[in-house]
Amino acid sequence: MDKKIRVLVVDDSAFMRKAMEMMLADVDDIQIVDSAKNGQECIEKIKLHNPDVVTLDIEMPVMDGLTALKIIMKECPVPVIMLSSLTSDGAEATIEALNLGAVDFIPKQMSFVSLEIVRIKDDLVEKIRYFATNKMILMRKIFGQKPSLTSRPAVSDKQIPVPSRETVKDKQQAIHELPLTIKNSTEIVVIGSSTGGPAALQKVIPQLPANFPLPVLLVQHMPPAFTKSLADRLDSLSKVKVVEATDGEMLKPGCVYISPGNKHMIIKNKGQITLSDYPVSTLHKPSVDVMMDSVYEVYGRKVVAVIMTGMGQDGTLALEKLAKAGAYIIGQDEESCVVYGMPKKPNELGYSKVITSVDRISDEIVKGI
Repeated sequence: MDKKIRVLVVDDSAFMRKAMEMMLADVDDIQIVDSAKNGQECIEKIKLHNPDVVTLDIEMPVMDGLTALKIIMKECPVPVIMLSSLTSDGAEATIEALNLGAVDFIPKQMSFVSLEIVRIKDDLVEKIRYFATNKMILMRKIFGQKPSLTSRPAVSDKQIPVPSRETVKDKQQAIHELPLTIKNSTEIVVIGSSTGGPAALQKVIPQLPANFPLPVLLVQHMPPAFTKSLADRLDSLSKVKVVEATDGEMLKPGCVYISPGNKHMIIKNKGQITLSDYPVSTLHKPSVDVMMDSVYEVYGRKVVAVIMTGMGQDGTLALEKLAKAGAYIIGQDEESCVVYGMPKKPNELGYSKVITSVDRISDEIVKGI
């Protein structure tokens, strides 16, 4: 029980390496065992020290972070937290890193002044502790997930064919060609996710059929530049349209709206998005609770709500209201979650009508509407 969590810090900046050391110096159960200034040194020192967690910069000389990450996942798997600059290039690289096996990321401030250190320290410590404690489970999940036995039968055992870009040049046009039947008077779909979400969403959104007849609101805990990159990535993979939401935008069927980082996405008038700085007291901005609560106030039970992988309990309060109203709630199962936090309480309290693997969520969404 007295064993400390061993962390390897990888960054080409001596200033950043020192800043990380200072940030974690007073955390009794965490020890920085060594540091590295490029990807090649990183791999050598992972093999030497066998750390519990690695923090990894992306832009480095000799060998960059993405190249190193590919080798780490192949030769010496360990939970890797990316240090990501708050730029569009940094965001795109981070999304790629999460696809390659990184478990999460923290924003890398260009000026690591004391106030910024305080702001992200608690988040970093919580992630290091969780990933170190669940190291073996995380690696097993990243390298292969099995379908859940708790899932209800899917809508169809056959994969929905993906239209080619030649046959579906305009995604919105396809929606009106083959309308799906809305059986349960559902008017909107809402999704909440956090840690592990970007990779999980790539198993859900691309599987929605091109003729999906409802708008989808999605909150993923990410900084501003990152939500735009996530929207672009999902749009390139999907048959439905995926965009970063804008204030005042009218909802369209078959379109997925991702809340921008640092803004709450709220529905005040049926069919219209409002982006807001309020409430300011929430732990996360955007907040799943804030988004889902606004949808409950406008749409009542006519909602399909999905709660997915992530730390904490964001979404639980709003899901209680939606469950009591009779909305169709889908919870991701523990086996396929990177972090079984956000879905855990709704699943245990019986709010989720369906508890299923991430691979089956899209089928359950179609069933629920």
